[in-house]
Amino acid sequence: MSTPSVLAALVSALRAGSIEVVDLTSPLSSSTPVIQLPPAFGQTAVFELEEISRYDDRGPAWYWNNFRSGEHTGTHFDAPNHWVTGKDLADVASVPAGRLVAPAAVLDFTAEAGADPDFLVEVEHVKAWEAGHGPLPEGGWLLLRTGWDARGHSQEAFLNADDNGPHTPGLSPECARWVAEESPVIGLGVETVGTDAGAAHGFDPAFPCHSHLMGSGKYGLTQLRNLDRLPPTGAVVVAGPLPIVTGSGAPARVLALVERA
Repeated sequence: MSTPSVLAALVSALRAGSIEVVDLTSPLSSSTPVIQLPPAFGQTAVFELEEISRYDDRGPAWYWNNFRSGEHTGTHFDAPNHWVTGKDLADVASVPAGRLVAPAAVLDFTAEAGADPDFLVEVEHVKAWEAGHGPLPEGGWLLLRTGWDARGHSQEAFLNADDNGPHTPGLSPECARWVAEESPVIGLGVETVGTDAGAAHGFDPAFPCHSHLMGSGKYGLTQLRNLDRLPPTGAVVVAGPLPIVTGSGAPARVLALVERA
């Protein structure tokens, strides 16, 4: 009797439920929160549907829509050319398909972010996690769990802004540089509206996750949810952005494969 192939074993495990598919994607609608920049800058579009036909005179047997959306609206993928530091690097259509399936490390800072919405992850936090769980995965994702997905689709609650700007958790400038230049991961995934902390406009450099990661040819995933359903190690992320030619990013369906006992 021949030994089942790896792919056949995967399909069998999926059918049996011993491997669970966890959807890390936030539903995309007109109420999906979007980042807000100062009025002097261009703004990303909210998601909009335009009905073409719905079983009517415009198309008696079919329903379909046009849609309008920013590349960086909702759960989305940041390509290196999204930032000036990576302007000569890959667009989203050029990201190798093999990099869209990768292992994940999930670092949980829900308690810290709950106590302080401006909480910043430092290199020492990551090193402490590695001491308990092993090194970050080579060619994998660092996923930052902060509990921010519990804020749902409320633009006000999600951005958590006041007169001084947004207040959301993220990486410190030094940690962003370390993840980009010294860690083995291919990118950073977060639950917040962008990979940078809310106060990152005032950091040096400004928006260090974007500056360092994009400049190092690494990637970003944002507005993830259900990270509480993933183990600290062992999950495999499947990130599927639209391959927009010359695009700086794209909405993405992001899934995780998790082995259950």
